[in-house]
Amino acid sequence: MLSVSRRQFLGAAGAFAMAGKLPAQVPLDRILDLHQHTPYNNRPRDLVLAHQDQHRVRTTVILPGEGWMLKIIGGNRDCASFQAAHVDRYVRFTSADPAESRAIDVLRGNIQRGAIGIGEMKYHVAVDSPEMHRVYKLAEEMRVPVLLHFEYETYNTGFERFDKVLKAYPRVNFIGHAQTWWGNVSADLNQLDLYPKSPVKPGGLTDKFLGDYPNLYADLSAGSGLNAITRDQEFYRGFIARHSAQLLWGSDCDCHDGKGGGIRNGFCLAEKSLALLRQLAPDASTYQKIIYGNAAKLLNLKE
Repeated sequence: MLSVSRRQFLGAAGAFAMAGKLPAQVPLDRILDLHQHTPYNNRPRDLVLAHQDQHRVRTTVILPGEGWMLKIIGGNRDCASFQAAHVDRYVRFTSADPAESRAIDVLRGNIQRGAIGIGEMKYHVAVDSPEMHRVYKLAEEMRVPVLLHFEYETYNTGFERFDKVLKAYPRVNFIGHAQTWWGNVSADLNQLDLYPKSPVKPGGLTDKFLGDYPNLYADLSAGSGLNAITRDQEFYRGFIARHSAQLLWGSDCDCHDGKGGGIRNGFCLAEKSLALLRQLAPDASTYQKIIYGNAAKLLNLKE
């Protein structure tokens, strides 16, 4: 993996602008983080502010969890309280375990109180289960996107059948995320390998789904997203150019300061992924769409 310091990243950004590739009217800090949590893996709640400030993130989507996820990230009420205290910088989604009978009431209530999407949906159900169909129908009714965590035989299983869901709900915008989502960019994936390192074999399901369904978007966050763009950078140059209108930058990073502090691996996912995306994007306009424009448009946020 490529290690890039904050100073190097800002220096590269400045050089990029001076070289004429970054238009003067595009501010360098126009960044929208699609995927953050508070609290997160015992990170004190307000340290997410320091993390986002380090990368000059303008707008952050806070994703809650419920049920088993509460031991890792905050729930709907936690996120609503935090967002209300920082309305100029944070928006929120809502989440509920679809296997619970109250799930649709919880999701609907939170959307009515200001949540602008559903997710992160990371529960032990099949992606095409009756329980998840109830979620998709609510998303269609309320006109909000759904963010799905795909992890083989664990969360939102049956990825190979996901195209049937996409076809059934053309008016719902879906956001794919996590290991099985990114692993299936390659046609030769061993589904048990959650972080493949080998070169990508073209023709994978994720690439195909993105090409076939304009209501599908890709969440670039987390170790899975970073692994995806580092394992075969030549492939991802083409992938980014091909799907530039459907890629959404997010961090899903639990470090405490935006520089890798407070966590075991010692590096910040946001720092690494932003630097790599700047290198791989074909031009400044594409880079700006990925880190801000696509998500702002999808979520109907004011520029």
